[in-house]
Order: sequence, then structure tokens, then C-alpha cells
Amino acid sequence: MAAADFGVSMIVAPAYILSEKINIINIGAFSHELTFGEWSYITQGVLFIAFCIAMKKVKLTYFVSFLTCVIYGYILDMWQKIIPILNPDIVPAGSMDLWIRVVMFIVGEVFTAFSVMLFFKSYIYPQVVDLFVKGIAQKYNINQNKFKKLFDMGCLIVSVILTLALFKTFVGVELGTIIIALVNGVLIGFFSKLYDKYVETIPLFPKVAKKFEF
Repeated sequence: MAAADFGVSMIVAPAYILSEKINIINIGAFSHELTFGEWSYITQGVLFIAFCIAMKKVKLTYFVSFLTCVIYGYILDMWQKIIPILNPDIVPAGSMDLWIRVVMFIVGEVFTAFSVMLFFKSYIYPQVVDLFVKGIAQKYNINQNKFKKLFDMGCLIVSVILTLALFKTFVGVELGTIIIALVNGVLIGFFSKLYDKYVETIPLFPKVAKKFEF
């Protein structure tokens, strides 16, 4: 979706915006190039702290969610390195034919919504952005799909503020981001209902699952 250049998901937009602005960190003689994937788990680390405060407790199992973020970050960077069309250093974002960009955007959004739904069905904690929705919704008895929509809109607002503050223009937040904000929760809800209609999820390890209860 980043390569399609219609705007990325409001969930990853803050990390994408920061990676475009702050891509090198220098501390004395130490210098490191910060990647899109690394900014992804850095930003979610901040949200992780907010989540623990909102839950009013810290459990060791919560850190599994942050580990998921780190794995996701490394995989994101890996795909960008090994698939030329996803690597902006080889194929600049948005430089492909329009129909290819449209297909990449649609496929990316459908895969994203479906995978988030699958994470919600698992007792293993998803990334922090999804853990935040799942955990807060359960703790405070809020409809998860509705809360997901509100959370997405909140991320969109933060992303707009961030891109205007850093670039004075829109980077990573475009028409596609608005479309995602409007349809993401709907798609996740659709896939969730479809999944529940045909699939029953039963933990293979009930004792382990018990430890992941909120």
C-alpha cells in the first residue's frame, strides 16, 4: 500500500511519516538508519505504555504483543528489500502504472482487514494497535467493531497533525487513507461475521490461553 502511493493505513501512517522525516539517528559516534519497520514498533511501543496505563496493570503476556510488533517490523523491512516493486530505492512509490497501483491498494487493504480479524480470533495478542482495541473493548464492555472505527479515526487525526507539522503538506496521508478509515472497520466486521458463521475457534492449549485473558 505504501508502494501504491495512494496513502497508507492510518494505523501505520505515523510510523511511515516519521520514517520519511527522521531516517537517521546519530548519538556520538553511533549512527543508525531508522527504517519504516523500526519506526512501526517504536510508535507502537509508545501506544503500549498508554495501553498498560488504561488497563491499570502490566502483565508479562502483554509483552508478547510488543514482540509481535518487532517481528512485524522486521518482516516489513524484509519484503521491501527482497521485492523490487516494494523497494522505494529501486521502484519509487507511485511510479507504476495506475492499474497496478489500484490493484496493490485494494489487495493490501483486503489482506490487512482479513489478517486483523484473524488476530482478533486468536488468544495470542496481536500487535499493540490491535491489542489496544481488543483489550480496552473487553475491559470497558465496548462494542469491538465500533471501537475499532473510533480508534482508526483517532489515528487518522494524529497522522494529519503529524504530516502537517513535519512536512507542511500531506505525506503518507492521502485519499486512500480516508477510504481505509471508512471501510477498514466495516471489512473487519464483515470478515468476522463470515468467519464465525463457518469456523469455531478452539484453543489447542487451554491453559496457555487462560494466561492471555484480560
